[in-house]
Amino acid sequence: MTEATAEQVQWFADQFRVLQSNVEQFIRGKTSVVQMALVALLSEGHLLIDDIPGVGKTSLAKAIANSIEGTMSRVQFTPDLLPSDLTGTQIWNMNTRNFEFRAGPVFANIVVGDEINRASPKTQSAMLEVMEERQVSVEGNPVMVPRPFMVIATQNPVEFDGTYHLPEAQIDRFMMKLSIGYPDHESEIEIIRGRSSGITVEQLRPVSTLALVANLIEIARGVHVAPAWHSYIVSLCSSTRQMGELRLGVSPRGSLALLTAAQTQAASRGRTFVTADDVKQLLPYVLGHRMLLTAEAELQGHTATTLLNHIAAAIPTPEIRLGV
Repeated sequence: MTEATAEQVQWFADQFRVLQSNVEQFIRGKTSVVQMALVALLSEGHLLIDDIPGVGKTSLAKAIANSIEGTMSRVQFTPDLLPSDLTGTQIWNMNTRNFEFRAGPVFANIVVGDEINRASPKTQSAMLEVMEERQVSVEGNPVMVPRPFMVIATQNPVEFDGTYHLPEAQIDRFMMKLSIGYPDHESEIEIIRGRSSGITVEQLRPVSTLALVANLIEIARGVHVAPAWHSYIVSLCSSTRQMGELRLGVSPRGSLALLTAAQTQAASRGRTFVTADDVKQLLPYVLGHRMLLTAEAELQGHTATTLLNHIAAAIPTPEIRLGV
């Protein structure tokens, strides 16, 4: 992998701001959420948005999808949704007298999955292969989905009727988990003012192309990561596996996700190298959902974020000279 140049990362940062500005035309007052979502997109990661109804989960997903000149599909997950409804199925063609594969909605650049926890475990598991391998097996043969490819899934954490628990294997395949939260007073005024004037998220025009997004992804992969950061990231993640407060720590997939997201975060700030701030800011978004607390830890008031803060404070930050 060729290391990114200063000119390339500056261009990356400029394009990142254009995307961010476009999304924030509709998602008001949530700059950090939009930034993290775009970092996931340009890291080729998947995004899980977990929040209460009405705060803009689906709107954020649509705004990101509409900002890119690519294909988008939206799937409303329900208990009767079948795996073939997602991946596609073989259809008999009377004219050719052969079976033909009819692609499902996962064959899009951006797949928006609304209320993913309402689908049955069997249907949820159908997403595992495509999220990790970016392919679907049809009659034993792999069929690749288009690149770039991103799943943006939403779920409601307060309504459990008719929902299923997401398998841990599937949760681990999401690079980030975000919560949007309520907007502040001024931002909510802007939201209702825009809605009363007839502005909808579908009216957002794309400000990027698939080729441009592919270039941005390649530039982010070329951001320099000093060897000390490899050790630091592994130390952070492996520490979670030894904590008595956790039933499940962060997997090696989490270490890779943290490294990749840190490179994209650095590029979005116009830097050719990763810093401590890049890694530490991403911890709750990239690692938090991969940690399962024990019942005792939850009763004591611990959260994934507080435990990550404890780990980050306990592990010394590498002192790295520029260019090392």
